[in-house]
Amino acid sequence: MEAEANLLRQFPLLLPQNRARTVYEGFISAQGRDFHIKILLPGDLQLKNARLLCSWQLRTILSGYHQIIQQRMKHSPDLLSFMMELKMVLEAALKNKQELSIPPPPQFYSSVIEDLGVLGWDKLVYVDSCFSTIKLKAEDASGREHLITLKLKPKYPAESPDAFVDFPVPFSFSWTPQSSLLSIHSQFLTALESLKVFWDVMDEIDEKTWVLEPEKPTRSAKARRIVIGNNASINIDVDPRHPTMLPECCFLGADHVTKPLGIKLSRNIHLWDPENTLLQNLKDVLEIDFPARAVLEKSDFSMDCGICYAYQLDGAIPDQMCDNPKCGQPFHQICLYEWLRGLLTSRQSFNIIFGECPYCSKPITLKMYGRKS
Repeated sequence: MEAEANLLRQFPLLLPQNRARTVYEGFISAQGRDFHIKILLPGDLQLKNARLLCSWQLRTILSGYHQIIQQRMKHSPDLLSFMMELKMVLEAALKNKQELSIPPPPQFYSSVIEDLGVLGWDKLVYVDSCFSTIKLKAEDASGREHLITLKLKPKYPAESPDAFVDFPVPFSFSWTPQSSLLSIHSQFLTALESLKVFWDVMDEIDEKTWVLEPEKPTRSAKARRIVIGNNASINIDVDPRHPTMLPECCFLGADHVTKPLGIKLSRNIHLWDPENTLLQNLKDVLEIDFPARAVLEKSDFSMDCGICYAYQLDGAIPDQMCDNPKCGQPFHQICLYEWLRGLLTSRQSFNIIFGECPYCSKPITLKMYGRKS
């Protein structure tokens, strides 16, 4: 009740709409303005699974802050903490909008146009009507095209622009009042060269294996979940600075498939050669050939969940398998959880549920991570 009272004290225009307090609706105030919002909480009241619904005016103001709002919602311990952070973000967004509404001086435009002429207009991919957002392109040594988005400030070039890139590591650049678009583009090219081997490694994996996750990897994605065989996969997390070194590895699938691979990895680790590609090293150490997607799709291979019969469920793919070598049926964690929980013969100890496989009736266990039963 104290938390509820504090929430009402700080946000008197936001009120619960039901007894369970899973729906809140009202207004959030900032800089003398009120904005309509609605928050939908799950039954366990966990913020990480909540939904935030905003008025179109508020959505417009927060359009560039979606990622940080989702992040704060995921990590906030309670609704009051999230609302306090949301108000701070809203205050910053309103302040930035006010600053952007002030047109830059004429020399701003002449400086930008002059810089683009020196850099080369062929490098320009996009520029908005205010010349405040510019996208430039560049190719790395392997012919891959990359973009850098620059947010120019009214005092440019005296004030450094903000840069956004699709990199697996932070990108920083040096800037002085004498700097130009050419200098930042040159630093962008240098950064591309330092990541060439990393992208070569990841491209080879994407081209020669069946990558389950991410479905459409970005250039910043360091992890891959790769199919090893029927109902088994390996998740690797590659170090962008040392892409040919042994990555973090995690085997997913039935124990009778993954345990021997873990033993091989430990036994053959001395065979890892940084002079070889990461994929070749994985083949040598694990003593396997990674099956290509085209080959597996022509076979009886299936990764569909044995309960909901779908591959993806709310963005998740099957990551639980029956350990019976003659079965090996994959399941989504949530599907298997609901199935086992509904069995009269199942039992639970802390976060482990014991039951039977719905296909072969063999004993099956499920470890639940991040779920409160």
